[in-house]
Amino acid sequence: MQATPANAAGLRVDEKLERMKLFGLSSPALLLVLIILVIPVGWLFFVSFLGGDGQFSLENYQRMVARKSYMRIFRTTFEVSVITTGLCILIGYPLAYFLSQVPPRIANLCMITVLLPFWTSLLVRTYAWLVLLQKQGLINDWAIGLGLWDEPIKMVHNMTGTLIGMVHIMLPFLILPVYGSMKAIDRDYVKAAANLGASPRRAFWDVFFPLTMPGLFAGTLMVFILCLGFFVTPAVLGGGKVIMVSMKIVSNIELFVSWGAASALGVVLLGLTFAILWVASRFLKLDQIAGGGH
Repeated sequence: MQATPANAAGLRVDEKLERMKLFGLSSPALLLVLIILVIPVGWLFFVSFLGGDGQFSLENYQRMVARKSYMRIFRTTFEVSVITTGLCILIGYPLAYFLSQVPPRIANLCMITVLLPFWTSLLVRTYAWLVLLQKQGLINDWAIGLGLWDEPIKMVHNMTGTLIGMVHIMLPFLILPVYGSMKAIDRDYVKAAANLGASPRRAFWDVFFPLTMPGLFAGTLMVFILCLGFFVTPAVLGGGKVIMVSMKIVSNIELFVSWGAASALGVVLLGLTFAILWVASRFLKLDQIAGGGH
């Protein structure tokens, strides 16, 4: 039965009213996003194109291309991010698999230990590692007392200390989406593979592991992007010897009072982040990246 012209016009009016109501309900959130995200990012772009004389200039970007120190900083940032992400995968995936296989009560107790770092300040956790890893720290004292080595080993103010601290802080961001993805898998799939003659190892790699890829991909992407902008842990545990982009941004502002140079670094880092997200979206849907679903 076809609608009359009067009914069609009424439906269009109702549709417009519904859209206006939805816009009115979402306008506070849109205004908040505009204030805390769009305007600051726009200001960042604007300042990055201002030279030392306050005029429009590309000198901040030209400086990054001309000076090799900037290339070393970006290389260090990506090196630390890649290694940290890889170590989180090697440690976090087996741990998430263990949590998904044990009884729920034990899994919940173990999950508390995974979530416990979120209840402690990031700065406190970083300085705790500094106390543990320094030459007169607990780890060196215990190892020397047990005869594992004779002299204190330098484990802070270098790449080693930075990676240890960052892996500890980033590990929950990988475990949680992987664990959620594993718990959503129907165990009957693995049982069916076993009934068809697959060994436990083959059932894991051919059935279980591919189904966990969305969660693993989401956690990997989250950890890597967070590492790109990390500041506190490399600054404290790196001791000025592991310089990342975020640390260079701070030094440009605090030491040289160069907001343009700092903004240009921020714009480049933001552009790289968006590029990584765009490449990731080519391989996986955004809702899977955000939720780690299947």
